[in-house]
Amino acid sequence: MLVWSLTPLTLPLRYTWKISRNAADVKTNLLLHVLDEAGGPIGWGEAAPNVRYGETPEALQAEFEALVAAGLGHCRSLPELTEFLSVRPPAHALRFALESALVHWEAARAGQSVAAWLGLPLPAAAVPTAASLPIMEPGAVAAFVREHNIGRFPLLKIKVNREGAVDLLREVTRLFPGRDLLIDGNEAWSDADSFARDWESIRALPGLQVRLVEQPLPANQAEGYRALKGKVGCPVFADESVTDVADFAEIARQFDGVNMKLMKAGGYLNGLRILRETRAHSLQTMLGCMVETSLGIWSALQVSSLAGICDLDGFLILQNEPFELVGEEQGFLRPYGEQPAL
Repeated sequence: MLVWSLTPLTLPLRYTWKISRNAADVKTNLLLHVLDEAGGPIGWGEAAPNVRYGETPEALQAEFEALVAAGLGHCRSLPELTEFLSVRPPAHALRFALESALVHWEAARAGQSVAAWLGLPLPAAAVPTAASLPIMEPGAVAAFVREHNIGRFPLLKIKVNREGAVDLLREVTRLFPGRDLLIDGNEAWSDADSFARDWESIRALPGLQVRLVEQPLPANQAEGYRALKGKVGCPVFADESVTDVADFAEIARQFDGVNMKLMKAGGYLNGLRILRETRAHSLQTMLGCMVETSLGIWSALQVSSLAGICDLDGFLILQNEPFELVGEEQGFLRPYGEQPAL
């Protein structure tokens, strides 16, 4: 029988993490581990609850306890766990933590790297990542950039809301003219017309170089996305519009690419399916994250060979990252080891 345990992690942030729908100074994630009661290797997984999907640490802890009571410990293989969770589906983030912990345990028992166990190439020795700037007053950007040495990242992601997007992007572009930017709206605009009007002002900013725009409208604005398709002047990527399931033929009518996050996908296997479906529908691929420790980021790096763009800086937002499973230098991430040894 396998023994599971869960530990809450209180994670103070280096600065206020503000996006269009909420702001936070501290995050509570969940650390799971699994081992055979007879001993042997330990499998570790992380859940990063997301309020956008109704997830809270307390609710995920309650779900975990219910799964243990229902017989989670009797699942000794990934197919057994998959069948068990299909009957008792937990929140996406908790499902990823459970599946990734078991995958890490199975890979360690097999003497394989996690990537190899998943049938993937090893992640590159150095994987480039974007760095994200939270929403802030334009006058605060220069000091923020200096304090956190943001200029070392060749690719910047700028979180925006509708009201301040033009002024914030004007200041970022003044500091980094010609730098490739990912503009992330997190559903900040209510409809396609309001976004199109503001976008004209944004596109007119001198020195602006946009690599892509991510989820400017709510996920339920399918008609709006179809109206915008091909008219923005840069790729538009889905984030909130693709969680654990999606109609990819329809997604291809709305978007040019997809940001897959393992915490949304609910597991390695479904995350890989989403990346492959994205590519099969001629869409660009992006690999993203929540605010996570290096355990979650290390896990994401195992599937990074299938992503065209990586946005995996969530662990750099933490004041005291506890595990040091991933290093960062000049905007490149280096996963340490072939197993997440905590």
